[in-house]
Amino acid sequence: MPGWDIADIPHLTGRTAVVTGANSGLGLETARALAGAGAQVVLACRNIGKGEHAAEQIRRDHPAARLQVMPLDLADLSSVESFVADLCASHERLDMLVNNAGVMALPLRRTADGFEMQIGTNHLGHFALTGRLLDRLRATPGARVVTVSSLAHTFGRIDTDDLNWNTRGYKRWLAYGQAKLANLMFALEFDRRLRAAGVDVISAAAHPGYAATHLQLAGPEMSGSRLAATGMRLANRVFAQSQRRGALPSLYAATANDVCGGDYFGPDGLREFWGKPTRVKPAGRALKRDTAARLWAVSEQLTGVAYGI
Repeated sequence: MPGWDIADIPHLTGRTAVVTGANSGLGLETARALAGAGAQVVLACRNIGKGEHAAEQIRRDHPAARLQVMPLDLADLSSVESFVADLCASHERLDMLVNNAGVMALPLRRTADGFEMQIGTNHLGHFALTGRLLDRLRATPGARVVTVSSLAHTFGRIDTDDLNWNTRGYKRWLAYGQAKLANLMFALEFDRRLRAAGVDVISAAAHPGYAATHLQLAGPEMSGSRLAATGMRLANRVFAQSQRRGALPSLYAATANDVCGGDYFGPDGLREFWGKPTRVKPAGRALKRDTAARLWAVSEQLTGVAYGI
């Protein structure tokens, strides 16, 4: 693992990957690297125009890239269902599912199904997507699911009685922390259930450290806070690593030969902010199995998607 980089990704010819939120940021870099290694990559994007533009960027680097842009809005469960139906109709295998898309520190918004936007998009949308794709994953030997969390999981708290902030006073950063903690707890609980059921699918998690993407700007821009947005832009320029480097932990989890179910990857530098990918430790609260089991049950209830494992 020391010094691992994109050039170390094994050949992926004949394999199929789905990357959510692949039109920009970490998702674009993940899709670019997988396509460059020979995988057929489905860019699952809410905005098709932006997805097609991302595909054009990838083809400039990799003219032979095998890419498909498909519409997916994780904030709408009907879109998730339609995406899965279309994907399964056109692809017989699914080797890698990278649950990358997300929103960060938004003012209070609701999804099409009434969920708080951050838990709805980052966790519940991916929960429904993964569950609906489970049969296709099970049919593909050695399939992997990589769910992208964040250092923000360390200040997250899961409130299974009010996951969607219906009764609590809304705090956008705490809502983001809850959503990213839910991502990590989902990946670990999914691994436990896969192992118990004897299913040959790897569930791993990753986080990018501090990478310069547009994600940090969405909240301030939606809030109309120019000062906060300016501060974020400055911090990105001064402190953050590149999007390409931020994608490395996800790419390692998706492709490296020594990845096991339940692994969690992040940068190897100071406080996991920057660096090359390495195994990292989740915060203690992410390991609470009773909370994870309750979160799983609530997620199945809210999404209507039962895994059967």
